Amino acid sequence: MITIRTETPQDKHAIEQVTIAAFEGKPYADKTEHLIVNGLRNAGALSISLVAEMDGKVVGHAAFSVVTVNGDDVGWYGLGPISVLPEFQKQGIGIKLIKTGLAQLRDIGAKGCVLEGSPAYYQRFGFKAYPGLFYEGAPAEEYFMALPFYESVPKGKVEFHRAFYVSQ
Repeated sequence: MITIRTETPQDKHAIEQVTIAAFEGKPYADKTEHLIVNGLRNAGALSISLVAEMDGKVVGHAAFSVVTVNGDDVGWYGLGPISVLPEFQKQGIGIKLIKTGLAQLRDIGAKGCVLEGSPAYYQRFGFKAYPGLFYEGAPAEEYFMALPFYESVPKGKVEFHRAFYVSQ
């Protein structure tokens, strides 16, 4: 049985290992995903950090952090990185992490969430591209998506926390 819970300080190493394993060999990964999570945590910018646990073992992780639009904090958050150990992928763990995180964002009064990822995967949660909202780091326009919790979607340039811009 999978349990989704907030990370504890004891989870740091396990989260790092899960993140490294989840992105290993992926053509879109740059091997800095674990550094992003650590950077967000060290900066106090990891707004929501959830782990998926099975039989006492951390098998997945999802990070949510504040993003800015045109340089301003407008109550929006970014999802990512999200990681599930390869042997536990395609079992709904990522879905549970995302749904739990989105619910927690709504609970804290967030206005919406953005991410960079596969439209085929993230559209199931309601994410979609909005022409007036963009992220310069996305490989193509359709890979940057937003999920508004209310009707309005801001317009402009989204920037993730500086921890996303690490190099190896």
